[in-house]
Amino acid sequence: MKKKKLFLLSIIFIGTSVFTQEKITKQGHTNQNKFKQLKDELATPNSQRTASGAPGVNYTQQKVDYTMDIILDDAHQKITGQETIVYYNNSKDQLTYLWVQLDQNVRAKDSKTPDIQPNKIKKTLSKKRFDRSFSDPFDGGFNITAVLNTDGSKLSHTINQTMMRINLPKPLASGETFSFKIDWWYNINNHRTVGGRSGFEHFEKDNNNNYVIAQFYPRMCVYDNVEGWQNDQFWGRSEFALEFGDFNVNITVPADHMLGATGVLQNQNEVLSKTELKRLAKAKNTFDKPVVIRTQEEAVKLEKSKSKKTKTWKFVAKNVRDYAFATSRKFIWDAMAVAINSKTVMAYSLYSKEANPLYGEHSTRAVAQTLKTYSEYTFDYPYHKAISVDGQMGMEYPQICFNPGRPNADGTYSDKVKYRMIKVTIHEVGHNFFPMIVNSDERQWTWMDEGLNSYLEMLAELAYDKDFPITRGYPKNIVKYMSGDQSRIAPIMSKGDNVYSFGSNAYGKPATALWILRETIMGKELFDHAFKTYAQRWMFKHPTPADFFRTMEDASGVDLDWFWRGWFYTTDVTDIGIKGVKKYYTQTSGENVNFIEDTTNGLSFSSKHTKYHYEVTYNKPGGLVMPIIIEFTYEDGSKERKTYPAQIWRYNDAEITKVFSSSKQIKSIVIDPDLETADVDTSNNSFPKQTTNKFEEFKNRVKG
Repeated sequence: MKKKKLFLLSIIFIGTSVFTQEKITKQGHTNQNKFKQLKDELATPNSQRTASGAPGVNYTQQKVDYTMDIILDDAHQKITGQETIVYYNNSKDQLTYLWVQLDQNVRAKDSKTPDIQPNKIKKTLSKKRFDRSFSDPFDGGFNITAVLNTDGSKLSHTINQTMMRINLPKPLASGETFSFKIDWWYNINNHRTVGGRSGFEHFEKDNNNNYVIAQFYPRMCVYDNVEGWQNDQFWGRSEFALEFGDFNVNITVPADHMLGATGVLQNQNEVLSKTELKRLAKAKNTFDKPVVIRTQEEAVKLEKSKSKKTKTWKFVAKNVRDYAFATSRKFIWDAMAVAINSKTVMAYSLYSKEANPLYGEHSTRAVAQTLKTYSEYTFDYPYHKAISVDGQMGMEYPQICFNPGRPNADGTYSDKVKYRMIKVTIHEVGHNFFPMIVNSDERQWTWMDEGLNSYLEMLAELAYDKDFPITRGYPKNIVKYMSGDQSRIAPIMSKGDNVYSFGSNAYGKPATALWILRETIMGKELFDHAFKTYAQRWMFKHPTPADFFRTMEDASGVDLDWFWRGWFYTTDVTDIGIKGVKKYYTQTSGENVNFIEDTTNGLSFSSKHTKYHYEVTYNKPGGLVMPIIIEFTYEDGSKERKTYPAQIWRYNDAEITKVFSSSKQIKSIVIDPDLETADVDTSNNSFPKQTTNKFEEFKNRVKG
């Protein structure tokens, strides 16, 4: 009995040891599969934002109306303004304070923006760069002279850098409105010397200024059920979150100025000449080319006269999220009509003689093409006009944008200058759709406006010119960025203020991702339907990334969680290669068929057979899962394509093996022959391995 007990104890001890060892060597793990769903990353659906990606039955958003009187002092480059704001609390919440954006304070003398930017001494700087970096600080920023209740009494408020809190006299209940007034003035910055997203440009030769004015008034912050108050400080890069509303704006400028602005002009008979009105009427029925409304000769004459009188331009804008204007006596004005289904929209351009003939030949035409292309892929452009202004920057606002591009002094210009001007014009006019209508939070998710817009920009550019030199969006163009120093790369799902390569992160990579989805993964029909569904669901509303991701899947029936995770939440790269190939032919033995390996080098077989079988092992050094696109070239010179969906990697994220059978012998195998997947290393993309197959030699196979 004792021996049996000892034996049993030994078994128990040994079993316990084995069990303990197994616990150590077979630790559990969480689901790391690249195809797991995004449920952990996305916000929980609710009655305001549904699991389908659509606004829910209880979706709400605030409304803000503005009445403004603006005076532009051309002699002193100064703006003075008065506004009455009516805030509608459409949320279910009771609000005890409101937040207002003071964007001009980024240029105030006590601004913290310069202090957060690291800098070093460079031994040589251009004079322009030196003046911008080391001149005395510009005396900018809002001077708030009054914050008042509508009865004229003082309204409690607190200014925190670029934000101002309005301390309400009593809580604002759901369904209630609150009205208040703000008076202010500020010095307008010369955006050509000190920088900025708006300002003036001075022309020394004729002593005139072009004004492109935006962020010129205190603007209400967004309040929603996702972020609460979107009151992150403005540091100069990441842009804006704004509420929709109605604007009544009176703008007083020198009497000889030509002015363009957001909204419908209410007093055109007072501010335009009879000749200009006649030309404008003609333009409204001219769809094939721009009609000049104020000519270069007329503008040059006004440059010299410089009226001391003023005119007030009166505008009404319905259901817009922001307001901007441009004004100068130097402006030439041309216009043409654009047919958007059964509606006519006007495309306008305002430009100085220094921008002609480049602007005259391309600006308004580019505006028109943008409205047509974007309307085709999203929704019909809902406003009555879109304006491109010779503002020598790239910045966008509802119905108006400021763009670069000027010819040489003799009027000639290179293709590089032309295409850059057209590209930026299309991009900035395109922002009327994203985010001016599909109104995402640019400060938090820059890619939702810049990336989606950069993708659509590609389609408009190719519609304008089939040989347009696309610089962003093609997969091959993002490889250098994605394969770069990982310490300087952030996921797309990062705040714009906090990334190094802002352009590649917020513009290039998301545009590439959408291009790949459309051209390679989903196909045009499924992608276009889903993208249009998203745009139409969220026009004049505030979407989040989750709403976009969910809608694209909901409207297409394609599970894309693996794609969003890899491309948007990580900095992984695509790198798929051919690890090896084995060749087999068959022999029949009774009722069995035997596979015989042919061990000769290369892909050719040692003897002729009726069927050839290739066992190809693909490996994936890169972290992204992507489809495997293969081109087989046969010995007779013919080719065949085969695409394995990305889901082929679901069981093994490192390598997989597939058999390909053919009646012809294969000469070579190439992965991703047209560079559709942004593969960062093409040296492993071919079998037999090519002796010279660097990425540069592949890129010529891709149009553009």
